[in-house]
Amino acid sequence: MALSSALSMAATISQTKALDLTTVADPLQFRRAVNLTDGTTAGKADKVFHDRRTLAASATEDLDLAGALLDAFGAAITFVRVKGLFISAAAANQNNLVVGNATSNGWATLLNATGTLTLRPGASVGAMAGQADPTAYVVTAGTGDVLKVANSGAGSAVTYDIVIVGASA
Repeated sequence: MALSSALSMAATISQTKALDLTTVADPLQFRRAVNLTDGTTAGKADKVFHDRRTLAASATEDLDLAGALLDAFGAAITFVRVKGLFISAAAANQNNLVVGNATSNGWATLLNATGTLTLRPGASVGAMAGQADPTAYVVTAGTGDVLKVANSGAGSAVTYDIVIVGASA
């Protein structure tokens, strides 16, 4: 099974100001992209996990990046390196989605041991390793492989989409 990935982040912004005789413009196009071919070294990935998930009110879940997640074909995935991570909280959520700070075996290479990201309803976040980065975001099975995702409050469930692209070696 071969994997080909094009990961990107982009922002196109145009700011203008009318002056007496002209209008000044400040256009910005910010784009970062990584194209990964099949494999496990720099610039390559061979595993992907993607899912739409729902957490009950006040619930949390631990996503084990080394052996517990299943790919689209039902095979267990063991990430050794994460090359790209994208998470999007549903706009209809009433509560925030909190990512990170697992109490045991936390995957700390992106957010450190106790770091978290809070995604308000409709918010998205993404991180990509550089094209030439041979290390990316390391996953250590059994000691550093759990990504915690939590519903920030009571009263209602939250839904989120997640995509993880990485390598098995």
